Amino acid sequence: MPPAKRKRSIDPAKALSSSEQAPTPLKRRASSRTATTSAITNPDRSADVIDAPDALRASPDSDVNTNIVPGPVKSQTNGAGGDSPLSDAPEVVEAPAPVAKKRGKPKKAATEVVEDAVDGDVDPSKLKAPAKKGRAKKAAAEAPTADVEAPATTTKKKPIESAGDPEADGDEDADPEEIKEALSRPPPVNSDYLPLPWKGRLGYCCLNTYLRMSNPPIFSSRTCRIQSILEHRHPLQDPTQPEHATKNRPDKSKPADVALGQRYVEELGLANVKDIIKMVRWNDRYNIKFFRLSSEMFPFASHPEYGYNLAPFASEALAEAGRVIAQLGHRVTTHPGQFTQLGSPRPSVIDNAFRDLEYHDELLSLLKLPEQMDRDAVMIMHMGGLFEGKEETLQRFRENYAKLKQSIKNRLVLENDDVIWSVHDLLPVCEELNIPLVLDYHHHNIIFDSDKIREGTRDIMDFYPRITATWTRKGIKQKMHYSEPTPQAITGRQRRKHSPRVASLPPCAPDMDLMIEAKDKEQAVFELMRIFKLPGYDTFNDIVPYVRNDDNKMALQAMNRKKKEGEPEPELIPEVDIGMGGPEGRVYWPPTMEEWLRPKKKEVKKKEPSEKAEKLKQEAAALYTAREAEKKAAREGKIVKEESDESDPEATPATKKAKAAMKKKARSDAEKAAIKQQEAEAKAADKAALAAAKAAVKKTPKVKKEAQSVPTPSSSEGEEAPELDDEEEDEPVMRKSAKAATASRPAVSRTASRRSAKSKVNYNEDEMEE
Repeated sequence: MPPAKRKRSIDPAKALSSSEQAPTPLKRRASSRTATTSAITNPDRSADVIDAPDALRASPDSDVNTNIVPGPVKSQTNGAGGDSPLSDAPEVVEAPAPVAKKRGKPKKAATEVVEDAVDGDVDPSKLKAPAKKGRAKKAAAEAPTADVEAPATTTKKKPIESAGDPEADGDEDADPEEIKEALSRPPPVNSDYLPLPWKGRLGYCCLNTYLRMSNPPIFSSRTCRIQSILEHRHPLQDPTQPEHATKNRPDKSKPADVALGQRYVEELGLANVKDIIKMVRWNDRYNIKFFRLSSEMFPFASHPEYGYNLAPFASEALAEAGRVIAQLGHRVTTHPGQFTQLGSPRPSVIDNAFRDLEYHDELLSLLKLPEQMDRDAVMIMHMGGLFEGKEETLQRFRENYAKLKQSIKNRLVLENDDVIWSVHDLLPVCEELNIPLVLDYHHHNIIFDSDKIREGTRDIMDFYPRITATWTRKGIKQKMHYSEPTPQAITGRQRRKHSPRVASLPPCAPDMDLMIEAKDKEQAVFELMRIFKLPGYDTFNDIVPYVRNDDNKMALQAMNRKKKEGEPEPELIPEVDIGMGGPEGRVYWPPTMEEWLRPKKKEVKKKEPSEKAEKLKQEAAALYTAREAEKKAAREGKIVKEESDESDPEATPATKKAKAAMKKKARSDAEKAAIKQQEAEAKAADKAALAAAKAAVKKTPKVKKEAQSVPTPSSSEGEEAPELDDEEEDEPVMRKSAKAATASRPAVSRTASRRSAKSKVNYNEDEMEE
């Protein structure tokens, strides 16, 4: 058996442990208004705050909550009792590591898996029908079931159609045989009666799409992950300042305190209650006087480990919301999720259902509504899964219903579903136990007793007196649910998916309280008002795409930037008027145009060539041409007349500076070019002289010279003069000229040294003259 819900409250004077110091006074520049709460309840500013998936759906009749509510934390052996309250969780919890799937476990039979999914112990996303992935990423388990085993039975179980997710994107897969069977069913027989003129109340479920996209967002289904609660057990890095998404987060190095984590989740609930008041006033302006409260208004309030009572901290806030609801004459109801059921054979599921029903009853009771309005604030639930057989399931429901508190019995009503339980199945037990029956037209057209009535709204009208009697006996105002399947739906599973909006009214009483279960929420109600000109159709108008004139976002941005001379002061919209649609009531968005509620994304467009850009290109080309001309003139030794900066009156200082730098660089380049030109000319002259010397040497004839008289005879006399070799040709011009001038001198002997060769010079004047 799972531990019972912990009933406790947080005393502000005892919230902090003895080891935790009281918060120091606020800094001088700190805002007392923002520092009164440590939690950030705006999902636009904190990723810890998320939308409850149940509120985003048209109806909570399928796979919900499992994507955001993890299973309870395992009990820790820390000296606490066996009931394992919230304080038993570890002080620091690290992010869970991915767990590999175990392949060794024996698989259940197909029918058992389906029944477990309907019962709440198996994630329906594991079935054949694909399940829609919720916004939250963590997987969930409803409750621990290891200590409870389902009773063994050998009864042959009838295969049940998968309870998959009816709101999954795209049509459910269907084989040709299933489509053929669906198309061959008898056509529906509908009544042509319309409840006009309309005198009843139209309502929608949990979430207002227009207010949800306001700035700041206004909605009553804030929730979080359990990991966020555990993190917020630790004090903030600076407890004197409000929490910040990045700059002032919980400090895990400080000791954890259960009271801090509990306070965080309670603040989310109080923020939801505060927004209920705004949503009810918004509904009243547009003549919507029926509203379903979100079951996730107080996150984890009915959780087996993290549950808590509402009265100690939320009684005043709920009483204020109830005062507004009563003053405006609105009706509010609740709808616990599909896992809240009383016919299951598993004790853990029954215990969870008891806790959830007690939570919803406490929520509605704390509104302190007038007697009749409090009686009309009912809780709708389904019979749930099918176990062993319908008779066995109904018998368990009777036994568990008898154990409920009387306050819960006074509010509980049953609704026919779209998987197993039809009106024919539930009406007898409702009459037996004095439980009102909610007729859901959409579900009835999918699941009905084909042996007794036909599909459609015509034959079910014969049961109206019996259904109405279940309400009048308890003095409760009757209500019905209406929705339509998507136009392209064919099979039963495909038809379970709700259409975003509805196009007709059911053949109900003109004064009926009719809950419209559609994805587009309040817009579906507006659509009916416009189609049939119902009361309130002239109170709203189309929104301006991507523009909101009922919040202070633009005004606050204008106040933060530097004010221009003569600019008027921005006017702030009073808080009571934020999100109300402005004086023209611009709150309606056409079908499929929900993106109009959000600011338009910035579009990056390619800049088209303008006159200014073309002028700049021309100037740059002219400057380049002039510079090339200067370089060419410098190479040719010409003098270029420099243009004065004063000749261009439109030139800016930066332009003048750039031109001066360009001219300086041009002069430097010209000087370098002149030096290179001179060097090149000198090199060319050297080459020409060398070529001339070579030509002169080659023209000189090779003749033998007579021996010259020398003081010392030598055997080398009479030898021919040597020719110039290649090394001598490569010598510089001056040396080669000198050699050419002395070519007629007698050659020295090869055996003689150079010193003796130099000393043997003939100074005979007669020979020199010859």
